[in-house]
Amino acid sequence: MRKAYNALRIASAAFLLQATVMAQTNTLPAPPVAKKVPKTFVNHGDTRVDDYFWIRDDKRKDPEVISYLEAENAYTEAATKGQKPFEEALYKEMVARIKETDLSVPYKYGDYYYYSRTEQGKQYPYQCRKKGMDGAEELLLDLNKLAEGHSFMALGDFSVSDDGNLLAYTTDNNGYRQYKLHVKDLRTGQELPDTAERVTGVEWASDNKTLIFGTEDQVTKRSDKIYRMALGGAPTMIFEEKDELYNTGVGRTRDRKFLFIASGSLTTTEFRVLASDNPNGEFKVVLPRQNDIKYSVDHYQGNFYITTQDGAKNFRVVTAPVSDPSKKNWKEFIAHNPKVTIDNVDFFEHHCVVSTRENGLGKFTVIDMRTGKKQNIDFPEETYAVGGAANAEFKSNKFRYSYQSPITPNSVFEYDLDSHKQTLLKQNEVLGGFDKTKYTTRRLFVAAKDGTKIPLTVVHKKDVKLNGQNPTLLYGYGSYGISIPDSFSSARLSLLDRGMVFATAHIRGGGELGEEWHDHGKLMEKKNTFTDFIDCAEFLIAQKYTSKDRLAIQGGSAGGLLMGAVTNMRPDLFKVVISQVPFVDVMNTMLDATLPLTTGEYIEWGNPNEKPAYEYMRSYSPYDNLKKASYPTILVVTSLNDSQVGYWEPAKYVAKLRTLKTDKNLLLLKTNMGAGHGGASGRYDALKETAFYYAFMLNQLGITK
Repeated sequence: MRKAYNALRIASAAFLLQATVMAQTNTLPAPPVAKKVPKTFVNHGDTRVDDYFWIRDDKRKDPEVISYLEAENAYTEAATKGQKPFEEALYKEMVARIKETDLSVPYKYGDYYYYSRTEQGKQYPYQCRKKGMDGAEELLLDLNKLAEGHSFMALGDFSVSDDGNLLAYTTDNNGYRQYKLHVKDLRTGQELPDTAERVTGVEWASDNKTLIFGTEDQVTKRSDKIYRMALGGAPTMIFEEKDELYNTGVGRTRDRKFLFIASGSLTTTEFRVLASDNPNGEFKVVLPRQNDIKYSVDHYQGNFYITTQDGAKNFRVVTAPVSDPSKKNWKEFIAHNPKVTIDNVDFFEHHCVVSTRENGLGKFTVIDMRTGKKQNIDFPEETYAVGGAANAEFKSNKFRYSYQSPITPNSVFEYDLDSHKQTLLKQNEVLGGFDKTKYTTRRLFVAAKDGTKIPLTVVHKKDVKLNGQNPTLLYGYGSYGISIPDSFSSARLSLLDRGMVFATAHIRGGGELGEEWHDHGKLMEKKNTFTDFIDCAEFLIAQKYTSKDRLAIQGGSAGGLLMGAVTNMRPDLFKVVISQVPFVDVMNTMLDATLPLTTGEYIEWGNPNEKPAYEYMRSYSPYDNLKKASYPTILVVTSLNDSQVGYWEPAKYVAKLRTLKTDKNLLLLKTNMGAGHGGASGRYDALKETAFYYAFMLNQLGITK
């Protein structure tokens, strides 16, 4: 059977690919040429012909398709063969900077301290705990063992019952983000027979035997059903979200008193709650969904604290009694400030920590719930990323958070909510003599063509001169209201130490400057995302950071859409493009409601079944707007098991562009045949992928060692 399969693949390859000829550089063969099978689509009177629709294979098993992807991989391997020594050197540099055998900061939950640790040479961490800091280690999960026999392994949820005896966790072993539920008895080490497939989240009730979990639709991967399951019994569906724009999720308040089911679209949410000591009861709606109003719920001393957009674009916080949380009972807790976005409120026994975003940067404000006094937690750098760390205990006067910047490694701090004293618990070690004082980072603002000021974070070594000759990498995303953090990367030092400038464009469509920042980069204003990025690139050139022939750009997923759009709009502006798992076939994907994510994302991109949205999306869709022109050097990276952006989108994009580009620059497609949207799951494998595209980019910019 296997011989027959291989023979079919060989025949398919011969059918798909033109004869290899000597071309381009020395012995580099001609690239694969995919066959054309025209498929016609007519929408709103507009006709599109897709010659490469056949590359889509939902089951990812078609020998003809696999042969094409493998041929592209072989071509990429041949085209990058000369960079292998450099690639290996970069990989060794990256590994040499990390502390391979390391320990996370333990956090307390119940009677135990939980932590993860890594060992040199092992791809995955160990999940552990101790009863008391000086207790004996209990190994809860060995992800290296779970990964045996698989090319991919990811841990999803990790939830311990209140009594500390049972662990519910989920795993994905192929990268498709399709998680299986497992329950382990931590007293015996035995796996229990209770399980479920396609689980999207799981929580324990306080009886230590009932699980509340969500599952996804088999076709669309929309999280649409919530189940209740007592150990030893069958799961019972307790909620179904029928609106195709919405996904569901489960959670629990920090005081452990309430379970909740969240239903949400990209613009609207609705919460249902249930006392966690009454797991067989009925979840009750807190506030009925109201179009274009998002809210979230927490609990503190008999009241719900509701963070809402009702009357507050960037959110306000109100309180309401659990018995009747309707609007007539609301009392203002934190007023709306149009210049400040409220991201979260975290309650502890006597305090509330409010997470906000102002001028694109995260802030914390501590409120003493006994006195009402407020205290801000200040941060020292011009640009940084900050977020809550593991804070599992409600009865605590300590708040942990993580802090980092482009030049400061990730650091976990513990903040005393009473004394306001901060203690650094751990800063990730960067081996090899890293000295942050040799680097500088700045937050700049770029004037977009419509006058909007776009934040731009820049980091480089201090000795870099602004002479217009610096190799530069500009990164962007700009979708879903997601804020791109100004974070640290030890791998990125391999670029900075070679004189590169690294810049992040915080363009519209993201969430850096609040809800309106997102609004002005989605739907019928989506093109602002692209023009903002182009304006940032031109700014870097005008300010003498770099030049067109020294500028590389990078983005992934929706950031890959960005890469495709700006490359179509200004192919002259960039030297190298690195496009990772790119969403480039906008029209075909958004017109197919059976694909994962499609219907729920009408709110982000528009519904192309409506003519105005169709025409607008059609005008920027990267795949549909490829044309005969000279393009930059382009590396496209994807994964066969990607559930978010089908591998066929980047594959079709490359196949079509090969027939149109008039230049001799490299166009490469590299497919990870055993991973998903995030690429390789093992930490060493992930560094190898980074070393590959860093070596490729540096080579194209004239840096070869």
